[in-house]
This record gives sequence, C-alpha cells and structure tokens, in this order.
Amino acid sequence: MKYSVKKLTGYFLVVLVLIFTILGILGIWGIVDLNHVLWKLFLSLVAIFVASAVALFIFTVIIKEDEKP
Repeated sequence: MKYSVKKLTGYFLVVLVLIFTILGILGIWGIVDLNHVLWKLFLSLVAIFVASAVALFIFTVIIKEDEKP
C-alpha cells in the first residue's frame, strides 16, 4: 500500500509539472494572460504544499507501521 501511494503521488506531481509547464509556454507566447494565471498558479502550489505537509504528518505520526526485527 505504501509503495502504491508513493507511485500515485509521483505521477500526480509529474502531471502538475506538465500542466504548469504548458501554461508557462502559452504565457510566453502570449496566448494566455499570465497576470492572473501566475497568481492562481502560486496559490495552487501553496495549497498543494500545505496538503502534502499534512499528508506527510499523517503518514509519519498517526499511521505508523510497527517494524518488528
């Protein structure tokens, strides 16, 4: 289960990077107005960071796997 969560999170982050890259390229070429997009992009990244910090806290503190030697 732990490996599948890491793999799913990795794919999700790769998709986010691709979306942000496409928006950046469209903004450079003048197709999309970046003034509003960059602000929303920044707020989205902050929300993702906070959510990942909470998920990390939950996985490391609350859901501990007891490793027996």
